[in-house]
Amino acid sequence: MCGVTGWIDWETDLRAEGATLRAMTETLACRGPDDTGVTLSRHAALGHRRLAVIAPDGGAQPMGDGGPEPRVVLSYNGELYNYRELRTELIALGHRFRTPSDTEVVLRAHLQWGADAPRRFNGIFAYALWDEDRRELLLVRDHLGVKPLFWHALRSGVIFGSEPKAVLAHPLFRAELDAEGIAELFALPAAPTAGHGVFRGLAEVLPGQIVTVGPVRTRTTRYWQPAARPHTDDPATTRATVRALLADTVERQLLSDVPLCTLLSGGVDSSAVTALAAAARERAGHSKVTSFSVDFPGSADRAPDAWRTSADAPFVQAAAEHIGTRHTSVLIPDDDLLEARDAVLRARDRPGWGEMDASLHLLFREVRKESTVALSGEAADEIFGGYPYFHDRAALAAGTFPWLHGRATPADLLRPDVAALVRPAEYAAEQYRSAVAATPRLDGESAADRRIREVFHLALTRWLPPLLERVDRVSMSVGLEVRVPFCDHRLVDYLTNVPWAVKTPEGRSKGLLRDAVRDLLPPQVADRPKSGYPSTPAVRYTEVLTARARELLADSQAPVFDLVDRETVRRALAEGRPLPSPRTAPNPVGGLDHLVQIDEWLRAYRVGLR
Repeated sequence: MCGVTGWIDWETDLRAEGATLRAMTETLACRGPDDTGVTLSRHAALGHRRLAVIAPDGGAQPMGDGGPEPRVVLSYNGELYNYRELRTELIALGHRFRTPSDTEVVLRAHLQWGADAPRRFNGIFAYALWDEDRRELLLVRDHLGVKPLFWHALRSGVIFGSEPKAVLAHPLFRAELDAEGIAELFALPAAPTAGHGVFRGLAEVLPGQIVTVGPVRTRTTRYWQPAARPHTDDPATTRATVRALLADTVERQLLSDVPLCTLLSGGVDSSAVTALAAAARERAGHSKVTSFSVDFPGSADRAPDAWRTSADAPFVQAAAEHIGTRHTSVLIPDDDLLEARDAVLRARDRPGWGEMDASLHLLFREVRKESTVALSGEAADEIFGGYPYFHDRAALAAGTFPWLHGRATPADLLRPDVAALVRPAEYAAEQYRSAVAATPRLDGESAADRRIREVFHLALTRWLPPLLERVDRVSMSVGLEVRVPFCDHRLVDYLTNVPWAVKTPEGRSKGLLRDAVRDLLPPQVADRPKSGYPSTPAVRYTEVLTARARELLADSQAPVFDLVDRETVRRALAEGRPLPSPRTAPNPVGGLDHLVQIDEWLRAYRVGLR
């Protein structure tokens, strides 16, 4: 993966703005440690940081269409898994290639098919394409939004970047938080507003969207989104189709000219990806798959709960031995988690998930020592219905995001004057209504089937995006590319219309997936109940955060209390009550983490309040 950034301006001569563009580009150095490049023209300035994965000796960017003054220039972040097929097709149409890279395939696909090119892509990507003759910029994001792309409209143009930090490096953008940003951080941290980048005026290109910027207007179009249609396959055909699609997706995503591994948690999702990867590598005559997992001191002694039903280690061992991987378990000590907090905040450019982000960062840092690319089992629960809320009647019937049913949010901590401005309950209700209204409809569906379709849509559009954002930002902070086979748009499009009874045969959660890959896995792994990403049972981590919260209470200038009611926090700490958490997973330290991290973020990014 890579980092892209740039600036389009219809009134400023950007040939004199090289220093600004280089500053924006360098903020993304962690995303692309292998190379850097910029290109400047009168109205367009594009920057790029490269992580070389395919054709390391070719594909330097920004890439032009040839000649000393290219008319079309591309800054591209991603991997195109079908680039070889597209390359063959383009050669047959008369194109001549200068490099073996997928970057040039994206460029020439646009030269051939224009804005229809992304419809032909299979991959994960976010890129900017400048057309000098048309005086037009395209900002394009992959089907499911695995790769990020942010943008901010200026009076006479636009600035953009793979991460907010690139936009923040531009002198015309100010780090400010308005009522919508406050609502997102406190009212809906687990269901963020689609297309909103927290900072005032910062937008995000939506999954499957093209943003077209011209001198007169900016418009948005969707080139892909799941469509509602009748499912006519019987259960056996459905299982076979899921298996074939997943096997093809995993094999495509093994494409790499650098070391590759899998992330193995011992659940059916990551184990299926690992097993399919191992089988594909064996057919190709390659060595064993390398796999990694994460663990914490004392995790085996932790009592199970609704989110974390079992410890990973025994299932990881069973899967690794059965599949035959070269496995490493990464143990994360308490003190390392504390030391990683600042790195994670700088990676995400916003308050995140605290110690769960920190442990992921430390895992990825260890993985990066051996591999540049990792395959993950992320997104299987969203498309197969594996989360508890899919099976909770009360949550399904609630007039809100099902995963928020019955849960307090950090909005309960807001100062009365801030709450009156933000109106968190109204904001959450409106966001929910808007998200449900966008659900594709199928004529003749029963009320129950329609509701399940709505919940799958909510999971794809409001639950999955923050998970993908977390994985991208934390992995790229150490220069690791994480691929997500379950986000293949062909698989998602197919499963969107599979009836709930077929997805859950005999009422078994994710039974369709389990049955489709059962022959690849040991029985205890194939049938293991959903168990969420582990949070640490660390006592010291909680003690340190509690001490930091008390320090904030004693600091009359602590910026977090411009938003949060000081006395509410003081009473909760005095009574030993946990603060409301932004996370849905049970975690007594989650609310403390959020409070402290928001204060750290407001200070570190010098965020102004509007």
